[in-house]
Amino acid sequence: MILPLGSLFNVACIVIGGTCGLALGGRLPERVRHIVFSGLGLCVLIIGVQMGMQSKNLLVLVFSVLLGSITGELLNLENMLTRAADKLKTLVKSNNSKFTEGFVSTSVLFCIGSMAILGSFEEGLRGEHTILFAKAILDGFAAMAFAATYGIGVLFSAIPVFLYQGSLTEFATYLQPIMTESMMTELTATGGALIIGIGISLLELRTISLTNMLPALLFAPIFAHFLG
Repeated sequence: MILPLGSLFNVACIVIGGTCGLALGGRLPERVRHIVFSGLGLCVLIIGVQMGMQSKNLLVLVFSVLLGSITGELLNLENMLTRAADKLKTLVKSNNSKFTEGFVSTSVLFCIGSMAILGSFEEGLRGEHTILFAKAILDGFAAMAFAATYGIGVLFSAIPVFLYQGSLTEFATYLQPIMTESMMTELTATGGALIIGIGISLLELRTISLTNMLPALLFAPIFAHFLG
């Protein structure tokens, strides 16, 4: 069993950043929150472009994103996440009117985002923590800005982050015998395309339903196996 160091560091950054955001509350100026999200958006764009450029077969990337997006839209994954957040709010008996919105928004960015999947796979397959460590720092600053706006629901995203990423890290060890270098490369590149979408959303250039695009990460290694 692999110790998910990247996920543990990620949880710590979210809790610390979110707690700082709660302490600041309304004292954090809107212009500061805006510049934080803008800075995060630019950093995420750079990470996404670097990863996307690793593709050796653009057909794999294109088909994975298109078919994955259609699959996620038909399954309505984003709506499923919203319902789960409502149940969590009832369970913890929160009176915060923005609890669900805060939890869903941060879960998409922190837990369901493709950096979480790719980072966990890199940790499990290669013992490489770089992606998760970079993600953790970004998440910490984002948690501060989100918590100042949406409240305590943001901190609860740390729970699914650990369970989700830790499970993926462990699961990745079982995939190691069948995951070829080309499959991992195209998975990374396709994830990079989705990470670019996160950056676009953070910069408020366009709203993208990233949760519904996540099945693209399942299609990428399959297409790479047959087309690589």
